[in-house]
Order: sequence, then structure tokens, then C-alpha cells
Amino acid sequence: MDNSQLIIEKVEQYRQEIIEIQRALVATPALGPDNGGQGEAAKAALVQGWLEAMGLAVQRVDAPDPRAAGGARPNVAATYPGGPGRRVWVLSHLDVVPPGDAALWSSDPWRLRVDGDKLYGRGVNDNHAGLVSSLIGLKALIDLGIKPAGDVGLILVSDEETSSKHGLAHVLEARPDLFGPDDLIIVPDSGLEDGSGIEVVEKSMLWLRVEVIGRQVHASMPHKGVNALHAAARMICAVGEIAGRYPQTDPRFDPPGSTMQATRKDAGVQNINTVPGRDVFYLDCRMLPGISLGEVIAEIRRVFEAIAAEDGATVDVEIVQKLQAPPATPDEAPVVLALRRAVKRVLGLEARPYGIGGGTVAAFFRQKGLPAAVWQTAVDTAHMPDEWISLDGLIKDAAVFALVYAGFEG
Repeated sequence: MDNSQLIIEKVEQYRQEIIEIQRALVATPALGPDNGGQGEAAKAALVQGWLEAMGLAVQRVDAPDPRAAGGARPNVAATYPGGPGRRVWVLSHLDVVPPGDAALWSSDPWRLRVDGDKLYGRGVNDNHAGLVSSLIGLKALIDLGIKPAGDVGLILVSDEETSSKHGLAHVLEARPDLFGPDDLIIVPDSGLEDGSGIEVVEKSMLWLRVEVIGRQVHASMPHKGVNALHAAARMICAVGEIAGRYPQTDPRFDPPGSTMQATRKDAGVQNINTVPGRDVFYLDCRMLPGISLGEVIAEIRRVFEAIAAEDGATVDVEIVQKLQAPPATPDEAPVVLALRRAVKRVLGLEARPYGIGGGTVAAFFRQKGLPAAVWQTAVDTAHMPDEWISLDGLIKDAAVFALVYAGFEG
């Protein structure tokens, strides 16, 4: 019997509950220590209570971190029993990014604001949207008394916004038995606004810290020093030239080529009349799959060292994060087909596989040979002031997840 219409109608009944869940999540900041916070413990406890109340069996795979409250970063894996079908895992992350300049927000970022279909607050999109929709989709089946086709797992991880060292990377290392190659693994942390895209491949991610050392002197006597800022500026200007040496394109991505950008810069000297003897800046590189990050690092070092030598400085290029893109999830993988069927039923769209330049934790799964897909009806408000998410979008996402759990065949 096809219960899809019954499930879709049931999910529609949770509008107010979704708002209240988002309200509680927004009011529970989860900033990692690298972002100036105490970690995700309070939010993990909140969500764990909901999961246990729904009847899920909860396991913790916490990662030690003395900087965080309680000395650990929480990772919560919860499962609900189903039939003999494929197990479904949906992974969301607990941590959020800082709100930034409060003056740029129209309201308190830590207090949910509801304006029609839009829910505002830090984290409502990134990544409460995935957490709420995956939870509500399962709740709909439980409340209807419909047994999932296979076991359903909801996993909530820490540390996604910085490195995932204390999040999914730790879980995969500590508990590789949790996941199997036949599982349907979904990461609702990126997507197209209309829900028509299923992300199956990502660019390689490379973050570099570049430290330039010169010799600090009084600005009236620059000939006695080596201006580290000048050398660093020349290196930054050379980034575009280096990027041009990798002209490959792939139409699955937007933009279709690799990108290299100078981003953050650490503070230098505090006064105007000093030639800086040290300067630090950072690069964010997103390279197409198939391009060796080792070769990219070697080329950046070669160019920067040549510039440093010309200026009489030295340079150190340190790897902050390096994630070589793993093989793509096949377009015909069971998880992709399951999502396509559910999306067509709920949204009336033919979803297509595509790639992104941003990184998601799906890459960690793919590195382990676990085909994962990234999907949600996403709005591009993550990390922005006045971050918002559509309530209608959350309901549609929840219905899609519910149909995947139920094993909807179309």
C-alpha cells in the first residue's frame, strides 16, 4: 500500500512543533572552542532528550577536547528499528558559527524570529534545517505507526564548522562499525533552493596559513629592514597567476573551475611608523577532483619562496586543512535513486546529481568508500546576518526524508 500521501499530510501537521524546536535550538548556542565558545554539550543534551522521548536508542561517540565544556565534544548516534530494508543514516551537525557584528542583524541572533514563512536566527539554516527535517520525518512515521523499511539512524556531530576532527572524523575512526556500504547515507547540509539537486561530488579543499618573516625597523629607515607586508602583498597578488595554471573545468560545478582566494589576514604592527617584520595571511583553495593537492602546495611554495627571496624575506606555508576530493558517489547509487523518487513525489521535480565547491562531511564518508548524498531545499543564508530558513521548505524536506525512511518506490 502506498502511504505517501498520508505521510505528506502528517508532516504538514507539525508546523508549530517545527517552530518550537527551532526556537529551542537557536536559544542554545553551540560554538566550538575555535570559534570562541564552550562546545556543543548543551545542544547535544537538548537533542538527545528529544530522540530518547521518541523511542530512539542513543549512543554517544564523544571526542576528548579539554577546551570544551565537560572536556569533550559530543557526537550523538540514535537509531530506530525498521524492517529488513537498507538502513538510512541522516547526519546533521550541532555546531554553528558566531553571529558576527550584531548591528548587522535585525533581531537577536540567539532568539528565533518568525516572519510569515521565514524563521530567523543563528543556525536555523546551517544546520538546524537538516536536524529538524530529519527528526520530523521520522516522527511522522512513528506517530502514524508506519514501520520504516529499514533501520533509521540520526547522527548529530560536533566540530563541522572548523575541522570535523572532533566530529565525524572521530566517529568514523572510533566506530567504523556504525556504517556499512549498503547504507543510505544522507547529509542535509547543502542543496539547491528548489530541491532539484543531489550533491554527489565535491572539490578538494585546501586551507593554507602563510607566514612571511622579514625584519622590523622604524618606518623612516626602511632600507635597514625587510617589509614582510610588502612581500605578503606580492604573494597575494600572485595567487591569481597560480590559479591560472589549473585551467581544467567540470560542468557539474558552479563555478566549473578550481578557485584560489586570499581570505583572512592576521593583525600586523599596531602603529603606522613601523615596518612590519612579520605578516600572516591565509588561502582558501577549492580544486577540482583529480588535481593533486600535493602538487598545488608545492607550486604555491615555489612561487612564494621566490618572491620572499627577491624581497630578502622568508616564508612558511603551513597546511591548516587538506582534504583531497574522494571519488564521487555514483549517479545511480541507491541513496541517489531513493532521494530522486522521494523528491519527485513531494516536489514534483526530477532531481539531478551535481557537484559543489564547498565542503561537507559527505567527503569523509566517501573517503571510506561509503556512498553518501547531500540534499536539502537550501536557501543561501548560511553564516550570514539575518540567517533564515523557509518553514515550508522544512516541511517539504521532512516529507522527503519520511518517504526515504518508508522505502517509497514511486
